[in-house]
Amino acid sequence: MTKRIALATSADHAELHPHDLPLVDALRAAGFDPVPEVWTDPSVDWSAYDAVLLRTVWDYFRLYDVFTEWLAQLDKAGVPVLNSTDQVRWNSDKQYLLELRERGVAIVPSQVAAGPCLREVVAGLAGEQIVIKPTVSGNALHTVRGVAGSSELEQALDELPDVVYLVQPFVPEIQSDGEWSLLFFDGEFSHAVIKQPATGDYRVQESHGGRTTPADPPAAVLEAARAALAASGPTPTYARVDGVVVNDRFLLMEIELIEPYLFLPQSPDAAGKLAAAVAGRI
Repeated sequence: MTKRIALATSADHAELHPHDLPLVDALRAAGFDPVPEVWTDPSVDWSAYDAVLLRTVWDYFRLYDVFTEWLAQLDKAGVPVLNSTDQVRWNSDKQYLLELRERGVAIVPSQVAAGPCLREVVAGLAGEQIVIKPTVSGNALHTVRGVAGSSELEQALDELPDVVYLVQPFVPEIQSDGEWSLLFFDGEFSHAVIKQPATGDYRVQESHGGRTTPADPPAAVLEAARAALAASGPTPTYARVDGVVVNDRFLLMEIELIEPYLFLPQSPDAAGKLAAAVAGRI
């Protein structure tokens, strides 16, 4: 029998984002019946599916408690989720970066701070260009950049919600050289891109004017990305490893295991690779 697979998406992309359309065709070619389903829709019977593949659940961090409860419901119903719910929970809070640092992965220097501690950490970095981002977030939501101790950054801090944050040095190489994204399916490298921000900006997301270029990673970058992925735990069905090269060293920025943009249109055979990885898990 044909296996039915739910492609979990957000209400903003109820019919899937255009970049996922190659994956629909590839899953059908692999013998699946892929069906887009809005993850927040209470009428969906998730137990009617053989698996749930997380795709554009790009609002999960805005509805974090609802999202974690939904994952618990899928677990209770015994519905396989790709990536696994354990991996998704771990990856949903950027504090995992500190765990990876303890496992020997080179990351962009990071401190975790919440409440009054945030201002204490920022004060200790007076005069430095820094970036502050929530540990649970996406698309640069509530992310600010500025000089620690400046009146402009102090005002920005006043407007931030009371959540947990990562405090990191600003990495100018993101503007000059760009940020690497390396895509892996079932642990195997597929393709890579370089993301660059709009002139004068530091955010590489397309929604903020960023641009993307397919690129072949140097051997050292690929090796570092593989090591970071291996340190994250069991091999995921799909993963995107983001980082920046500073002084000839790849520094991890994020490992995306939940709903990453996979840059499928930039690699003609990538959708087939992902479909094969899915078929090997179900």
